[in-house]
Amino acid sequence: MTGAPRLAVEWDAADVADRVLDLVVDVPDYPRPGVLFRDVTPVLADAEAFTAISTELAALTGDADLVAGIEARGFLLAAAVAVVAGTGVVPVRKAGKLPRVAGSRTYDLEYGTATLDLPQGVVRPGARVFVVDDVLATGGTAAATVELLTDAGADVTGVGVLMELAALGGRDRLGAIPLHTLLRA
Repeated sequence: MTGAPRLAVEWDAADVADRVLDLVVDVPDYPRPGVLFRDVTPVLADAEAFTAISTELAALTGDADLVAGIEARGFLLAAAVAVVAGTGVVPVRKAGKLPRVAGSRTYDLEYGTATLDLPQGVVRPGARVFVVDDVLATGGTAAATVELLTDAGADVTGVGVLMELAALGGRDRLGAIPLHTLLRA
């Protein structure tokens, strides 16, 4: 992706949305040439913006029992969302980070492949789980997470992300799973 397209806001509270948009940093050619990385770390460091996005995502969890956060910034968002929503939280980790693994899934990224693991004994069959991540790009990470949770017997109620990179078509990888995005680029 080249250039820096204007982001579209899909939620109210325009003043906070503008603040969030101003905090997102475009990093060209990272992690490889031709990729425009959207760094949301400054959003997480801003108390007002972080509170607003956590509250907004928590409102989307519905009747979920758990919020699953995808490594690494998804962990931070998911933990905050779970606290606001009054649910538990489960981390979906990169391969090799868990002592007990319920399942693994390898998937394609826009710049390579990766593997995610689900911790053993945390997601019970029938649990209603809402998935949270920072950015939805090609959808491989979110789709792999949904597959891991489904294989564990969970009912994935939706996926919520701070930002969707719409041009990369990631939402198509989620099929019928509801996708909620706060910002679109």
